[in-house]
Amino acid sequence: MNPANFLPMLTRVLEEVNQISLPGPGFTRPSFSNEESRAHTCIAGICETLGLKIRRDPAGNLFARLPGRNRSLPAVHIGSHLDTVSQGGAFDGTAGVAAAVALAAWFAKKGQQPQADMIVTVIRAEESVWFPVSYAGSRMALGLLNPEELNAKRVDTGRTLAEHMRDQNFDPDAIWGLNPPRKACFIEVHIEQGPVLSIAGDPFALVTGIRGSLRYRTAQIHGTWAHSGAAPRNTRADSVFAFADLVKALDSDWSEALAHDEDLAVTFGIVNAASPIHAMAKVPGQLSFCLDLRSDEKDILERTNAKLAKRIAKIEAERPGIRFVLGPQSHSTPIQLSTTLLKGLRQAALDLNQRPPEMLSGGGHDAAAFAAAGWDASMLFVRNEHGSHNPNETMDLQDLAEAVAVLAHWLDHK
Repeated sequence: MNPANFLPMLTRVLEEVNQISLPGPGFTRPSFSNEESRAHTCIAGICETLGLKIRRDPAGNLFARLPGRNRSLPAVHIGSHLDTVSQGGAFDGTAGVAAAVALAAWFAKKGQQPQADMIVTVIRAEESVWFPVSYAGSRMALGLLNPEELNAKRVDTGRTLAEHMRDQNFDPDAIWGLNPPRKACFIEVHIEQGPVLSIAGDPFALVTGIRGSLRYRTAQIHGTWAHSGAAPRNTRADSVFAFADLVKALDSDWSEALAHDEDLAVTFGIVNAASPIHAMAKVPGQLSFCLDLRSDEKDILERTNAKLAKRIAKIEAERPGIRFVLGPQSHSTPIQLSTTLLKGLRQAALDLNQRPPEMLSGGGHDAAAFAAAGWDASMLFVRNEHGSHNPNETMDLQDLAEAVAVLAHWLDHK
């Protein structure tokens, strides 16, 4: 199994898809945008030339089927997403789609079928930065999206998920009558979104599970506007100082959790005290922020959330006039990926004299939605030196090709 066999198609898919983007730096294909749709059309065209049968569901998810030798076996869906964050990188999601297409092309070129049907699966709207909905496209495909989530508004346009779906000629109402695909396998190849593989010098890894999240996307701190020179310290209700108290407190809680070998990540994002009424000579009376808690255990997320409430109550008591409004909470459940698929992929790697490490995914992925729906789901991470969700994502195509070779061997012998 020569990884070089996969390089031409990997290169083609990545180059053609990444020509489709809003202006840079980096790459921007918003969820349910013209750019995302054009990228899907690009993949559909390549798959059609390979002889795959194309199907789209009412949410716009793309399925391209390569029949297997044993049609009675559960199908193997392989793929990822093509939407990006604003000014993201060239590989987050796109590398996984390229991997799936390269696998199909390899079988087609050989004139040989995989054991089971292989379905190149290209999911819509994975990046929840656009709509505050986790795994929107895959959950629509699986019949798991809540009806009210169709009213979620895209951050750049203020228009709803349903409206943007209709703009792309998809029918949001039709997803309620959708018959989801028969439970099968879903495998996602993805760049690692942190530095672990790069530091260790490993080209790829097998993923054991996916962290869950607990998020407050629209949290606010309300204080009192005052003159920066005239207001004494003991009369101030300064939203920035209150925020600093909270950051320091949760950082302490995070450190304590790690000291007890608990999995936790705490991130404050989109911090903004620069409202139109703020000025250099004012005590800030308002601040908004996002809070993203992640862990591989639901109980840890809930306990951290309870600590958050106590921390806020303490800050409000110590700083009269300060009031926190966290706003709606969103969350995703921690997921354990298929041990059966993990065992099979591990053996396929060993057959090719590869010994990839096994690791947890800190970020969320469509594989989590499939696993939550009762599918056998698995992931492979590919080394990425500069993190993800930024224009500097870096991936060696040889690393991706080695991961694809393991998948090809597994598909050929499962």
